[in-house]
Amino acid sequence: MRVVRPGELNAGELDVWREIRAKSGAPANPFMEPEFTLAVAHVRPSARVAVVRDGGDPAAFLPFEKGRLGRGRAIGLGVSDCQGVVTRPEAALDADELLRGCGLFAWEFDNLEAGQTLFVPDAADAYPSFVMDVGAGYETYESGLRERSPKFFRTTAAKERRLGRQAGEVRFVFDERDPAALRQLMAWKSAQYRRTGRRDRFAREWISTLVRYLAHTRAPGCSGVLSVLYAADRPVAAHFGLRSRTVLSCWFPSYDPEFARYSPGLVLHLRMAEAAAAAGIEVLDLGRGAAEYKDALKTGEIPVYEGAALRPGAGAVLHRLAREPSRRAHGFVRERPALAAFARRALKQAGRLRGH
Repeated sequence: MRVVRPGELNAGELDVWREIRAKSGAPANPFMEPEFTLAVAHVRPSARVAVVRDGGDPAAFLPFEKGRLGRGRAIGLGVSDCQGVVTRPEAALDADELLRGCGLFAWEFDNLEAGQTLFVPDAADAYPSFVMDVGAGYETYESGLRERSPKFFRTTAAKERRLGRQAGEVRFVFDERDPAALRQLMAWKSAQYRRTGRRDRFAREWISTLVRYLAHTRAPGCSGVLSVLYAADRPVAAHFGLRSRTVLSCWFPSYDPEFARYSPGLVLHLRMAEAAAAAGIEVLDLGRGAAEYKDALKTGEIPVYEGAALRPGAGAVLHRLAREPSRRAHGFVRERPALAAFARRALKQAGRLRGH
């Protein structure tokens, strides 16, 4: 096994990585492609990849970020919506040996892919990641939505018509290349984070730079896609995500609060689903985290996992002491809807106070 910076992987190794993913049978999530790891390496000098060989040929890849004193984390932790080891099914991997070879006592993850048998036993929590299945075409998806949530669909369609009448002709661009539209989306999202009392991700330079970098990434397995809903040529909602040939990973959606009464974010997601299906995409992955719009739009869900693989030793003990109390507190709140709702209201109130 060798551990390298992502940029040191040769063309042959990158091709093997893509081939393993293509043959894995797992959804073709763009976060699991080498292009995402290479993009993170552009903004995170701690990015590394462990290359495990079997008989001289690459058999597995583990992308990670190496922190102080041997503490490791999934590549892009905090923004990556799918994580794990890329491995041939026949490769005999041992988690402890892999971590030892990487010089790590821990490897943290918060969106571990379902089916990652090497690390799922180390998960502390499982969460649903909500999906929209448009593999049979948008018409089939819409028909199912009308049956599941007739009032939701009628209301959203009526709001889109009203938006067109009152704000100007509505149009949608699935793959917008205007950098000004991306800047607008990031400004909306930053304001939304602050308004809801959450940490502004785009205030962190590495995240905003990563998004701008991925906006220019064009590869079959991982391409940045900026989708924009316009009214009279004014952007009213937008989304930036990553796509492969068959999966659109929904990442950063937001909208202009001035148009909130028209629910432009919901209109945007339906337009995205229609355009994605026409482009051959089969699944829109809305990600983990409960939200009313996800409940309305979803056709199903897949599990993702949070936790840490730990190699026995003093470092593992210290990690548990530092992480478990916080994790258990979050779990306690999450499992009690009334308490979770109170926490959300408190966050929004804190956001309003910060805004004054």
